[in-house]
Amino acid sequence: MTDNNQPNHHWKTLDRDLGRIAALESATSYVAKPMVGLGISLVFVVVAALIATVLFGEENTRWIVVLAAAVGAYMALNIGANDVANNMGPAVGAKALTMGGAILIAAIFESAGALLAGGDVVSTISKGIVSPESVSGPGIFIWAMMAALLSSALWINLATWVGAPVSTTHSIVGGVMGAGIAAAGFGAVNWPTMGSIAASWVISPVLAGVIAAAFLAFIKAFIIYQDDKIAAARRWVPFLVAIMAGAFAAYLALKGLSKLVKIDLGNALLIGLGVAVLSYFLSAPVIKRKSIGLENRNKSLKVLFSLPLVISAALLSFAHGANDVANAVGPLAAIVHAAETGGEFAGKVHIPLWVMVIGAFGISVGLVLFGPKLIRMVGSQITKLNPMRAYCVALSAAITVIVASWLGLPVSSTHIAVGGVFGVGFFREWHAERRARQFAGQRGPGKTRAPEERKRRKLVRRTHFLTILAAWVITVPASAVLSAVVFVGLEAALG
Repeated sequence: MTDNNQPNHHWKTLDRDLGRIAALESATSYVAKPMVGLGISLVFVVVAALIATVLFGEENTRWIVVLAAAVGAYMALNIGANDVANNMGPAVGAKALTMGGAILIAAIFESAGALLAGGDVVSTISKGIVSPESVSGPGIFIWAMMAALLSSALWINLATWVGAPVSTTHSIVGGVMGAGIAAAGFGAVNWPTMGSIAASWVISPVLAGVIAAAFLAFIKAFIIYQDDKIAAARRWVPFLVAIMAGAFAAYLALKGLSKLVKIDLGNALLIGLGVAVLSYFLSAPVIKRKSIGLENRNKSLKVLFSLPLVISAALLSFAHGANDVANAVGPLAAIVHAAETGGEFAGKVHIPLWVMVIGAFGISVGLVLFGPKLIRMVGSQITKLNPMRAYCVALSAAITVIVASWLGLPVSSTHIAVGGVFGVGFFREWHAERRARQFAGQRGPGKTRAPEERKRRKLVRRTHFLTILAAWVITVPASAVLSAVVFVGLEAALG
């Protein structure tokens, strides 16, 4: 009897051992996964430094540019990890795109936007925050820019680790401001520009939230709550697609094509109007064909919004790459220019192609390696999104940029996109509460939730709301203080 059970005993022991090995392999893979990302990031930073070594001609200052290229590559990685989530998060949260599809589209369009339409100048050195003439020499200016670049990258890295989408534009602005104050005092800072940026903290996310909520209210009133939802969708979805197409055409004309052709606001709006009219007549038959055979329920409507949402995410990524690559390479370009000319500035600093390549590909690499965390945060952890809600967020982002350009406000794509998500979420809360009160008397006793229960079931997660709000408020001062500390350290160490 013992001999018959012996093989079974061996097999059970072997199964247990294999189970332990499999568990060990799984745990090792889980622990090693972040290390792979860090390793690839380090390789990219080293490659960026090697590119600078080969392509920068001045022997005496080459080591400074090589160091700056490595820090600029680190900054670009962090922009990809944090900022790109704002464009892809809503589409992923609405399940219009998988995580892999979103990363692929974002990587292609971010790189294309940066390389094809990325701004070829940085006006008055990093948006006019600090003038080089106010600093007592090219060496001091170079270390100030280096401190700004490193401190803003560290701050964005910390925010990504915490899970807070922050403005990379505001991070670099704070870094330049802090280093400028440490190098030349408070008089070196252009305070009117800083005042405009501070105003945009409040105006841009609130405006985006209001616009997103207004479009969601329109969709609910004119499509979702209609008796024949499909017929209402055939009537109004082409109209909404036309608005989206026109808004993005104007958005790209203003923000994404500045390197190719200069377009003012009036002409951009005319371009947008023409594209909107064309899009309406092109999309109407497509929507009609797609709606044939759909059931008269809300779930069917999601099919009609998915493709426009994917297209809007791609266009946002293109415009973001064109616009925000300067956050990674602006200070780097200033350092390269100062190292080449010995500190002679003519108010405009041209960005060499190799610097643009570092910024463009750094954003894409950072997105692929570290982007999913923030994409999930924006797409699904603030409030629940479906294609209609996510469409409202994307549309509000384009319209808000146009309005902000008209008002002359410097805006952050992060604040706008996340503000749109909050706007949709808080509108859903308000609307659900209003309908609960409206139908309370019709449900009968015992079928209506108590006020305490309704208060507990919030549709916007308050912990994420408060974390993001706190990160927004402290981004500029935190990166400024960190930059000042880094500058003092660099000046003391390297002189």
